[in-house]
Amino acid sequence: MTTFNHLVLVFAILVAVLFPSTIMATEYVVGDASGWTINYDYQVWAENKVFYVGDKLVFKYLVNVHNVYKVNASSFATCTVPPPSTGLTSGNDVVTLVAPGKKWYICGVEEHCADFNQKLVIDVQQGSMSPAPAPSSATKFVSKTFMVIIFVLIMIVMF
Repeated sequence: MTTFNHLVLVFAILVAVLFPSTIMATEYVVGDASGWTINYDYQVWAENKVFYVGDKLVFKYLVNVHNVYKVNASSFATCTVPPPSTGLTSGNDVVTLVAPGKKWYICGVEEHCADFNQKLVIDVQQGSMSPAPAPSSATKFVSKTFMVIIFVLIMIVMF
C-alpha cells in the first residue's frame, strides 16, 4: 500500500470511531432567539420537538435576571422553588438529558413562573439513536489513551 492509501485508511478509521458520537445528540436553545425569559410559551416551543436521552437544553438569559431550576411535577404545577443551591445561574446553562421521562424546569426569580409562565415541561425519549449516558472522566481517559495507542500502532505498522 502506498503512503497515501495508509493515510486514507487511518483517516477513515478515526472518522468511523469518532464521528458518530458528535452527530447523535441535538442541542436545543430553549426559546430559540428569545431565550429563557418571561411571557413566552415554552410549551408551544417544545410541542413539535422530540427530545432524546443525550440531547442538551441550553438556557440563555441575563444573569441575575433569571435562573433555572429542575423540579418535579408538583413543584412545576405550584411554581415551588427548590433551595437556591440547586439552581442554575450562569446565564448559559447547559442541561444534558440523561434519562427518559418527563422533565420540568422553572425560573425561581420572584413570580416569573407563576405570573409570567416561565416554565418548561418536556418528555424525553430513550430512542435508538440516543447515546449512552456520559462516561466518567476515568472512562474518557482510558478511551482517549486507547485511541492514541491504536493510532500509534497503526502508524508503526504503516511505516
